[in-house]
Amino acid sequence: MGVSVVKQASPLTKYIFITGGVLSGLGKGLVTCSIGKALQVRGLNVSAVKCDPYINVDAGTMNPYIHGEVFVLDDGYEADMDLGTYERFLGIELTGINNITSGQVYEHVIRKEREGGYLGTCVQIIPHITDEIKHRLRHVAETTNADVLLIECGGTVGDFEGLPFLEAFRQMRMEEGRGNSLLVHVTLVPVLSAVGEPKTKPTQHSVKELRAIGLQPDLIVARVEGGPLNDDSKRKIALYCSVEERAVYSSLNVDPLYKLPMLLEEQGLGEVVCEYLGIDSEESDWSLWSEMVERFESPTETVRVAMCGKYAELADCYVSVNESLKHAGAKAGCHVDIVWIETEEFEEDPSCVASLSAYDGILVPGGFGHRGAEGKMLAIKYSREEDVPFLGICYGMQLAIVEMARNMLGMEDAHTTECDPDTTHPVIDLLPEQVEVEELGGTMRLGAHTAIVKPGSLANRLYGSTEIQERHRHRWEVNPDFWDRLEEAGIKFTGWSPDGRLKEVMERPDNYFFFATQFHPEFKSRPWDASPPYYGFIKACLDRKRGVSEPTF
Repeated sequence: MGVSVVKQASPLTKYIFITGGVLSGLGKGLVTCSIGKALQVRGLNVSAVKCDPYINVDAGTMNPYIHGEVFVLDDGYEADMDLGTYERFLGIELTGINNITSGQVYEHVIRKEREGGYLGTCVQIIPHITDEIKHRLRHVAETTNADVLLIECGGTVGDFEGLPFLEAFRQMRMEEGRGNSLLVHVTLVPVLSAVGEPKTKPTQHSVKELRAIGLQPDLIVARVEGGPLNDDSKRKIALYCSVEERAVYSSLNVDPLYKLPMLLEEQGLGEVVCEYLGIDSEESDWSLWSEMVERFESPTETVRVAMCGKYAELADCYVSVNESLKHAGAKAGCHVDIVWIETEEFEEDPSCVASLSAYDGILVPGGFGHRGAEGKMLAIKYSREEDVPFLGICYGMQLAIVEMARNMLGMEDAHTTECDPDTTHPVIDLLPEQVEVEELGGTMRLGAHTAIVKPGSLANRLYGSTEIQERHRHRWEVNPDFWDRLEEAGIKFTGWSPDGRLKEVMERPDNYFFFATQFHPEFKSRPWDASPPYYGFIKACLDRKRGVSEPTF
């Protein structure tokens, strides 16, 4: 579901460049996915690339509060969060080549210059940086056998740091020849409450910025609030931005997000894209996608989940977790009301933990550092003692281990050495291979790893298998010196690495549902194929709310 049939490499890959104007946060990534889905349902093979102008080599060392979550791919690459959106919508598994950053490009060019690779040439932005960008884009097209490669440029037109990418786009459009590329510009059409009508001037100025660097959009997707563009606004945008009126589209707020491809399809986007690119495609078939969207809209019951984290006020920090919960809700037949809770509040006033009684389930997601950790453990203790369904992800599993070591085994100073290097009970400790690591970027245990699952366990019931693959992103693990004593507290380790060195899954059979994973199952959840741990958690929340004696999966 959601994945097109993979074809042989096309004689000539078509390229669609997606840029954004006016301001960030307009949903370029969702528009990119919507175009890709419109092509997939016509039988075409697509892939997607995110070009990020920042100098970081990858997203791995960036604070999620500033940049949003770090999305981990199967190959271990720490990617921009938009690659998670691409995978969820398009059902394709991406690799590190699908995320091109300025840091990667400059690092490569400088290293090549140091090695004498340019034969004494004066190395410049044009042609050397732009040539490297173009080379990487064409490499993705060749590697993925894409009929169409979608290329999204991060940031906003007019940003200084994005100019080399836009110049590379301009050159590629000339080099690929007429009819082999498209430029889609996503922009804002605000409606001011004082006048009550949409204003197209920001879009006109944004397109003017594009033209100043030699780019002319073929399609314009306008983000609008309240309703689609009226005919007058579409005509004005078409006239002043030199596009056809039928190539101006409205991107609206939708729930679920997976409705957006069909919304744009209804406006004719898919047909125009194929016509402009000279693609003789199959008839579009949206039936499976439409059925999937319907499952998100049909439930009448609701479960409330407390998301206990330290970046709780910014949903982008946990976007894959949030989407996984929604996928699970659609499969379980309920809406999921996610409430983000800043766990530092529990540290300031522990009595506030009682507020968790208003929720059907408690989730502690991944993270790093000591801030909010004690509050997370208070939430975990509450879920264990009050028998509220609990799901812990990565750091959430580690803190669950610490909480039970303290409160059930009497190890008062038990902790993770990440937070307390001097604890006498380091129940969570640094992976042995991490001890000598000095560089932080790309050095964690990353990407897809196999785990062995104990037959008859909850994990086995959820996955339906005794061998699974999930994606990881961590440096610390459960300390083998404490495995036996932890199991005395009622913990059951039901998933481990093939060599038996690392514990991957923890559950507590004495509770209604108490389940935690060292890996991040949210990275492989899809709207038509919910992650097993997230589905199990939501189904347990729903069953407990219904008064079912034990959860059914």
